[in-house]
Amino acid sequence: MSEPAGRGVAWVAERDLGDEGGHEAGPEANGGTVSAGETLGRGLEWGRALQLIEAADEICLACHVAPDGDALGSMLALAQALRDLGKRCHASFGQPFAVPASLRFLPGQDLLVEPGGMPPAPALMITLDAAGADRLGPLADNAARADELIVVDHHASNTGFGGVRLVDPDAAATSVLVDELIRRLGVRLTSDIALGLYAGLASDTGSFKYPCTTPQVHELAARLIDAGVRPDAVGHELWDRAPFGYLQVLAGALGRARLERDAAGGLGLVWTVITRADREAQGVPYDQLEGVIDQLRRADEAEVAVVLKETDEGDWYVSTRSKGRVDVGRACVELGGGGHRLAAAFSTADEPADTIDRLRAVLRGPLTDAEISA
Repeated sequence: MSEPAGRGVAWVAERDLGDEGGHEAGPEANGGTVSAGETLGRGLEWGRALQLIEAADEICLACHVAPDGDALGSMLALAQALRDLGKRCHASFGQPFAVPASLRFLPGQDLLVEPGGMPPAPALMITLDAAGADRLGPLADNAARADELIVVDHHASNTGFGGVRLVDPDAAATSVLVDELIRRLGVRLTSDIALGLYAGLASDTGSFKYPCTTPQVHELAARLIDAGVRPDAVGHELWDRAPFGYLQVLAGALGRARLERDAAGGLGLVWTVITRADREAQGVPYDQLEGVIDQLRRADEAEVAVVLKETDEGDWYVSTRSKGRVDVGRACVELGGGGHRLAAAFSTADEPADTIDRLRAVLRGPLTDAEISA
């Protein structure tokens, strides 16, 4: 594990706002504006979640394996908020237990513990950004044995696990729901907490360019910036850094990319493969490959982009993206994975050629106008 980031580092402003711009209980929080929770997540089990958290002395948090900015940022933000409430808090994710290089700037990593160090049967456990228990890896067993399990998630493919559910597919990111939970707990929004939430929000909105970017998303981003987040520093860490070896791997992946104009209902499919040997030859760890698909999806001739990445264990993680006319989330669910309509993934032990054949068969398109606007 990398050394945890501390206060006063470059990612946040070196000021602490006190109660100004912070969270308070009630709709008048944050300078008199109405909380996103007044409209977001109606009907969720907020009251029961608050009761369980307030009554607990120790709380275990878990996010999905191979965490992205929303999973890890949301979890670390909530972990710090719970610590501020005086709770004993442990946070973890399944193997490989290593914070991705692009997320090592996030504060709160001192609260991370190896999955084997988590209580095997916690009294209260909260999962974040995991659409199903299987996405927790080995921590799925801890979740199954927990006396109480709160699930905080925004995936439409959520399987319905957990006893108390704060699940809203309309939320742009899990960090949006965590922000509302922290507000309802009455925890002050520190710069460190805000940084985790902003990383999650920026990640799952594609740096505020995906269709889920609503006025409410920008209002939340503004509040987090007011709490001390520096968007330029976050953007630099998330998207603008890479070792030279990554450029070599990227060049190889783009060089072997295939374009299938007739696939995905005639809207086009572009795909490529990155093997473990490709990475090892350049000394590039698996967790640095996330940005490859953002380059691949730029192809004008393809509605759907796919990158097949071989893990250190020899399995394949298949990332998919759609520009809006094909539901890749539904396709990935059919293949044992999950995600959203425009971004989804699944894992497989099959060879890439067989995997692409299976994926090609379940990709349907185009969506109707009504489906796109839904």
